[in-house]
Amino acid sequence: MSELPRLVVFADDWGRHPSSAQHLVREMLPRWKVDWINTVGTRRPSLSVADAKKVAAKLASWVKPAESGAAESVALPANLTVHSPMHWPGFGAGWERSLNARLFDRALRPLIERAEAVVATAPIVADLAARVSDANWIYYCVDDLAEWPGLDAEALRALEKDFVPRAKRIVAVSEHLRARLRSMGRESELLTHGFDPAHWSSLQPRAVHEEREQPVAVFWGAIDRRLDVEIVAKLAELCDLRLIGPEQDPDPRVLSNARVQRPGSVPYSELPRIASEADVLVMPYADLPVTRAMQPLKLKEYLATGLPVVATSLPANREWADALDLVDEPLAFARRVLERGAAALPASQVRARERLRDESWAAKAQQFERWIRRSERS
Repeated sequence: MSELPRLVVFADDWGRHPSSAQHLVREMLPRWKVDWINTVGTRRPSLSVADAKKVAAKLASWVKPAESGAAESVALPANLTVHSPMHWPGFGAGWERSLNARLFDRALRPLIERAEAVVATAPIVADLAARVSDANWIYYCVDDLAEWPGLDAEALRALEKDFVPRAKRIVAVSEHLRARLRSMGRESELLTHGFDPAHWSSLQPRAVHEEREQPVAVFWGAIDRRLDVEIVAKLAELCDLRLIGPEQDPDPRVLSNARVQRPGSVPYSELPRIASEADVLVMPYADLPVTRAMQPLKLKEYLATGLPVVATSLPANREWADALDLVDEPLAFARRVLERGAAALPASQVRARERLRDESWAAKAQQFERWIRRSERS
C-alpha cells in the first residue's frame, strides 16, 4: 500500500480548543499524515495570571518531545504528530521576524520539504514561506486577525501583505474575508465552517421549561471584547444568562455584572450537555470590524442542537436568517429570547435547518482536500 500524503499545518495549539482547522484535520487524518505546528501567535503576554500560565505551558511544550505538544493530556489521533518549535513571541520588529524565520527553518524545513502542502491559519509564516518558496503554501484565512482585540495589528498586516502573494491557494471562511483578500489582489475559495452531526446526536428533543421563572440563555465561546456589553446586561437582567468559555480580556462591565454567570471553560465533549440545560442559545456579538469578518464556529453547532437561537445580524449570521432570530437592539434581543424560551421552535426554522445536512465537517474536509491537490498540480 502506498504511503499516505503528508500535510504540515501551522495553527493554534492542538487540543486547546476545537478550532475549524482542528475539525478539518481530524476528518482528513485517515487519508493524510499530518505534522501539526503549535505556534504562539502575535499576542504579547500581559502580567495576568492567565497569561503567566500560558507562557509556562508554552515553555514546557518546547522542552518535551515533538509529539507531546498537545495542550491536553490525551492520546493523539493516528497519523498526527504535534510539534512545538521554539520561537520568539513577537513578529513586529524586523529582527523578530528574521529570528523566527531562522528558528522555524531550522526546526521544520525537513517536514515542509516532504509535505504535499503546508497550511497556515495565520500569516506568521510569511518569512518562512520566502525561504522555502517552492512548497505548496495554502493560506486558510479564518479571521481578520489584525482586528482581534489584543493582537499586534501592525505586525499582522505586514505579515499578511508578504504572505498572500506567496500562497499558491487561499481559502477564506467568509465573503467579507474574500472581499478583503480581493482588495489585496488575490482571489480565494470560500469554505464556511461546518459541524459534527454525530457530536450533537445525543441531544434529546427540546422541552419548553414552563416552570422556570426566567429562560436559561447560554453562550459558549471566547468571552472577550467582541461581546455587546449592552445586550449582555439586558440579557442578564431578564434571563438566567450563562457565558461559558475562556475569558480573554473581556469588558470590565461584563466581569462586574453579578447577574452574569461565568462558569469558565468546558471540554468540547460537554457542550451537548450544556445545550440540554438551555432554553435559548445566544450570540450577542457587537457590530465590529472583527465580527463582520468572522464565521462563528458555534453558528451551525447552535443550529444543530434544535434549540432556538437569537443572534445579532452579522454577515455570517444573515446567511441563516431563516433558521434563527437576528436582533440588534438590546431590549428587543432580550425580549426575543424570552419569547423563544417559552415556546416551541417555529416550524419555518425547523425546515430551514434541514440544509445543515450539507454542512458537515466531513464534507468541508473533502472540499478542502480537492483545493490542496489542485494547488499542488498548478
